[in-house]
Amino acid sequence: MKLLYSNILPIGLNEGQATIVDCFNEQIADCDHIDIAVGYISKAALEELDFLMTEHDIEYVRLIIGMYYTEGIPEGTYHTVKALNEKWRNAGVGEIRIVRAFKYHGKLYVFHKDGEIKSAIIGSANLGVIKPEADNRRQYEVAGLTCDSNECREIYDLIQKLNCDMCSANIADITNMPLIREINTSLTGVDSVEQVPQAEVAIYAQHKTEPAFVLPIKVPAFDERHMDDGKHYTKSNLNVSYAAPRNARKSRDWYETQLTVSKRITLLPGYPEKNVPFYVITDDGYAFKAHTTSAGNKQFSAVGDELILGRWIKGRLAAAGLVTPVNDTQLDDDRLGMITKEMLAEYGCDTLVLTKTDRKKGDEEGNLLDVWILSFESVEEEVGDE
Repeated sequence: MKLLYSNILPIGLNEGQATIVDCFNEQIADCDHIDIAVGYISKAALEELDFLMTEHDIEYVRLIIGMYYTEGIPEGTYHTVKALNEKWRNAGVGEIRIVRAFKYHGKLYVFHKDGEIKSAIIGSANLGVIKPEADNRRQYEVAGLTCDSNECREIYDLIQKLNCDMCSANIADITNMPLIREINTSLTGVDSVEQVPQAEVAIYAQHKTEPAFVLPIKVPAFDERHMDDGKHYTKSNLNVSYAAPRNARKSRDWYETQLTVSKRITLLPGYPEKNVPFYVITDDGYAFKAHTTSAGNKQFSAVGDELILGRWIKGRLAAAGLVTPVNDTQLDDDRLGMITKEMLAEYGCDTLVLTKTDRKKGDEEGNLLDVWILSFESVEEEVGDE
């Protein structure tokens, strides 16, 4: 067995020593099938692995991940894993499985060529070692490369046991793995937005009153992104930024949002009065002023900044890895930045729920305003016309 290292000062590498990542790249360049079983992965490492598969014409990759089923998985990582698993399965070139029977913390890599096991790496390095990021760039790992047929076979046999249905399942078949919500940084530094500790959010939630108003989010399906009928897709709700610019020389900001609420909801008893500001406390810990405006009281928005609501909703989808913010919406010909029904379904939230509390909060002018809880969640409800 040949020992492999991280190249991190002050230890560094001695003459003749090799790094784990260099060895991994050498082995993958001379194989056609890979089995990997690790505790953790990263989005960057997954993307690198996908690139290397194409670069070296790898016929099949099986990736088994061992720690997330019990501990929970960051939502951005989860959506990346699901998308890559679907891509590999549809192309018949691989799959990604999650260990369910226990917390698996091992790190094993087996390389095959022409139907034979060629080599294996075993050690401390999770998949992130192939594409270091800020959080693991100074993390020292040690591993070993073996080409001994008996040792390789023993390592491969262990991966086979992890692969069985009693131990693991394809991620597409797992529905109860805890998701760890990513932090939405899109509201960071916005003067009119306060951050609220989750303990305080929980206190406000204990003071909810009835009723709760469910505000549907109207967006197109993926295949409807280019249907510019001017009603549902580019001139309302989350995708108004794709409507015609107000200024011919400047596109609308991607975060611009106009939430239009139907009369069926605005006419209900207790719905916020038109042009009367109130505070919303969001379920993920932000506070800002909001109001309802326009004819029929149909527009729900933040006070003074039409980007805040979009930064809150679209920022969460971006943090989850479901969409990438667009710098210039008029140049986004494929509408990849447009929010779709599929994105909301994948995130698990398709409505806003607005619930009044019996609490009040003072603004910068000393006025006591009503406090409402604003949640981004999924609610089954029949949606009527405006």
